[in-house]
Amino acid sequence: MSKASARHILVATEEKCLELKQEIINGANFEDIAKQSTCPSGAQGGSLGNFSQGQMVPEFDQVVFNEALNVVHGPIKTQFGYHLLEITERSE
Repeated sequence: MSKASARHILVATEEKCLELKQEIINGANFEDIAKQSTCPSGAQGGSLGNFSQGQMVPEFDQVVFNEALNVVHGPIKTQFGYHLLEITERSE
């Protein structure tokens, strides 16, 4: 079964998500920006730890198990809000 590690930032609006993504693109540290996340993982730099395919919402799985590593993806809309997502590791 596929496994991955990722980190994310969760905010209420797409506009805020895009603003934070631009800050990261401009050189801001992902972990520092993650402190603005509305998810408790923000205190750990957005880390979601290791997880298997199917453990996260489908919108996450689609990105985590198909897109490039070490790139900030998003905004990704889920029932929780808007996410920026960075896949840090993946194995089959």
